[in-house]
Amino acid sequence: MLIHFEEVTLRRGKRVLLAAATGRIHRGDHIGLVGHNGCGKSTLLALLRGEMDVDAGNIWRRQDLRLAHVAQETPALPLPALDYVLQGDERWWQLHTAIQAAETAGDGMALTAMHARMAAIDGYTTQARAATLMQGLGFSPAQLPLPVAGFSGGWRMRLNLARALMAPADLLLLDEPTNHLDLEAVLWLEQWLQHYPGALVLVSHDRDFLDRCIRRVWHLAQGQLHVHTGNYTSFEQQRSEQLMQQQQAYHQQQRQIAHMEAYIRRFRAKASKARQAQSRIKALERMQRLLPAHTDSPFRFDFPAAGHMPTPLLECSNVDVGYGDQVILRGLTFSLLPGERLGLLGKNGAGKSTLMRLLAGETKAWQGYCRRAESLRIGYFAQHQLEQLDDELSPFQHLMMQQPTLSEQACRDVLGRFGFGGDAAMLPVAHCSGGERARLVLALMVQQQPQLLLLDEPTNHLDMDMRHALTLALQSFDGAVLLVSHDRHLLRTVCDALWLVEDGRVQAFDDDLDDYARLCEAQSKTATEPVMHDGPDRRQQRRQAAQKRQQQQPLRQRIRQLEQELETLQRQLQMVEQELADPALYEKEAGDRIATLSRQQKHISASIAEREEAWLVAQEMLE
Repeated sequence: MLIHFEEVTLRRGKRVLLAAATGRIHRGDHIGLVGHNGCGKSTLLALLRGEMDVDAGNIWRRQDLRLAHVAQETPALPLPALDYVLQGDERWWQLHTAIQAAETAGDGMALTAMHARMAAIDGYTTQARAATLMQGLGFSPAQLPLPVAGFSGGWRMRLNLARALMAPADLLLLDEPTNHLDLEAVLWLEQWLQHYPGALVLVSHDRDFLDRCIRRVWHLAQGQLHVHTGNYTSFEQQRSEQLMQQQQAYHQQQRQIAHMEAYIRRFRAKASKARQAQSRIKALERMQRLLPAHTDSPFRFDFPAAGHMPTPLLECSNVDVGYGDQVILRGLTFSLLPGERLGLLGKNGAGKSTLMRLLAGETKAWQGYCRRAESLRIGYFAQHQLEQLDDELSPFQHLMMQQPTLSEQACRDVLGRFGFGGDAAMLPVAHCSGGERARLVLALMVQQQPQLLLLDEPTNHLDMDMRHALTLALQSFDGAVLLVSHDRHLLRTVCDALWLVEDGRVQAFDDDLDDYARLCEAQSKTATEPVMHDGPDRRQQRRQAAQKRQQQQPLRQRIRQLEQELETLQRQLQMVEQELADPALYEKEAGDRIATLSRQQKHISASIAEREEAWLVAQEMLE
């Protein structure tokens, strides 16, 4: 056992975050720590790290426990990024530094001993492992020698994550590690954690990521810690059943209480029944009252009807766009139609955000044209908008500035649906967390009554409840959606089609997200070996992969065509068979109709068999 805590109580001020909680972490445990924002997940992680004491109860840690976690701050160091990550393995770094010092001093005997120690810990592969790890998180080979100070905040968080993953540890604590990652890096990290031999405690609001990385769930709710076996989907099913049972028990108890209270009111003053009435009063006092079940979700909103929408909403023709003297995307030619729901895929730096800024009008086309329909209302969500909020203004003031005609009550109603109830609507944004800022930007965007939504990683900082509310709102939105997200659940449930941004081009991706995950995994494996070399080999690999997809395109189109034809034929066969099964058909003289239907049944069945055979052949060729 690595850590054991028993009957632990944690408080923040007067508020009890954890009451009499008991938990154990064993070697190899992969635990997902879940619960709504503010329930105490980060506080519990701080307790596990040994950064705070319990208010009551006991906690035991193994004496030689090696623990790794992601630092929240990154100093602006001149140190190369690769060296910063390598320092995560403290034992290796100290030995590496000592070898360099011995080489400078010319101490041969010390060098021999230290090289033997380096070989014993397999230290000669450490630099390659660090470089491979950084590549998996999205760093290019050219970025490895760059100073840490030259990276932006999001990339520094990736460096901190890489540094934590390099640390030899018995227990790894990760708090929202996917927030600053793109989908490709999330897929890589997911694979890495699945094979992580140590114990893992993971906080994440990405249900697909949780499902693939954990085998147990710790659920924090109303100060209680509940332990479930299985992944997140299994937990949700168990939780749903428990809530249903709790609600049934609550209603049953309420009926019992109402019956007892009615008896007391009726017979309390009657001498012959007074003893029975007093008995029921005492029973009510002793009764442990059950609480009604609820899911702790304070969020619920919808996008207003988009109204009449022009066709197309937006079109690009032969557009090139970029920054400085570098073209990022070239030859963009497409149109966006009302009702389209598109998900953008592509590696970090491929140009997804550039495309979003182009469509939003924040970046101009270098050549060609990007034409928006007259009076088109665009709702644009991007991470930089969170930083553009005025820290001195409250959410209420932000919304009133955008829509001065709203009444105070209407403004509060809008903000309440996004979790800004009561005094929270009047506090300055400077006091808001990242999740609260994101919710405010969404609230402002919804009130613009958009016809086209451009959403660039909208789920960063959002918890499960808000992600669920956003998913439901997008599903009922009647305008067009273009979405970039590392949340696969959101992509699956919202988008009808996928576009791939790669090698300066934007093209339809005809497979699904699972196929894309397999493609990324294959590319990651082929790229592992040449990670320390320069770029032409990787470009050649990408060209070959693109050529392979191009060659497979006619076959994939043939498969889709056959599937559509089979679906149509199955519907036709079902209609014919329903008519043939109708007894009324045989009660009247309808011999000709019966013969016609029988011939149609035979013909359609033969057509189905023919296309099924063709589909099987095409699938085998593709595989």
